Amino acid sequence: MSKFDPYQHLSIRPNPDGTITRLINFPSTEANPDIIPGIPTVSKDVTVNEETKVWARIFRPNKLPSNDNTVVRLPIVFYFHGGGFTLFSVSNITTHQPCSTIASETPAIVVAVEHRLAPEHRLPTQYEDAIDTILWVKKQVLDPQGERWLRDYGDFTRCYLGGRGSGGNIAFHAAIKAADRYIKPLNTNGIFLNQPMFGGKERLPSELKYATDQLIPLPVLDLLWELALPKATDRDHRYCNPMQDAVYKSKVSSLGRCLVISFDMDPMFDRVQAVVQMLVAEKVQVDARFDIVGFHNIDIVDTQRAQAILNIIKEFII
Repeated sequence: MSKFDPYQHLSIRPNPDGTITRLINFPSTEANPDIIPGIPTVSKDVTVNEETKVWARIFRPNKLPSNDNTVVRLPIVFYFHGGGFTLFSVSNITTHQPCSTIASETPAIVVAVEHRLAPEHRLPTQYEDAIDTILWVKKQVLDPQGERWLRDYGDFTRCYLGGRGSGGNIAFHAAIKAADRYIKPLNTNGIFLNQPMFGGKERLPSELKYATDQLIPLPVLDLLWELALPKATDRDHRYCNPMQDAVYKSKVSSLGRCLVISFDMDPMFDRVQAVVQMLVAEKVQVDARFDIVGFHNIDIVDTQRAQAILNIIKEFII
């Protein structure tokens, strides 16, 4: 792949100042704060941090479950979108739709985080944006004038963090960081990692086997890490390869329950397996769902597989 251009593959152009120009506007949709026939949820955009411009899209099911005419409080799901830390938004249909489905079918209150993007904002910025959002939700549930959907309908004792691809990576690291912060009365019940993005300097068999993968060939994965990791670091940094940092690895036990989903034809499959082995070794309760048929982001193009993954996540949350 000596002539392969990963920038062209990602439809981005590097700029002299270290930023990138994103050349494609992906299909997006506006939030719908009012009920629309045929759409099972309502959603609204809220500002999390005015200084950093971080915001979130909150989803709430139209039909709120009740018990003896009392509305049943719903789990709160913090969702982080994929895109290799550099692309996409919670307003993109590929994120909006699964968040809406999680909210309606679980049911749950979903808080989809619009974190800042690399390389303009390198890691750990995305983890910090996640923590900011968690603390913002904490403020809402404690404030009598806080965001009503969270304050009146959310069960802050049942919080979950999750996401696809780089979003799975963010959920993993944010959950570890949240364990060091006082987030009560919020309580993290578990995390779900859908085809999470991890890496390392040493090439693992699945990376070599699928080095020319159509979606994320090795040069693209390498570039994404180059754009996202702190400068002067490499792919064995704990943000990319948590197995390489003994001190950081010792904090993994704080994660509690963890759902991990991956597919055999994903170049990162062996990385995900290594992460699961680390979690098990640290006494984390892991539900690993590995499928021998499938590729990275299969749930974006295969609606049946997307529904199957959402059903697994729903079962984990319930």
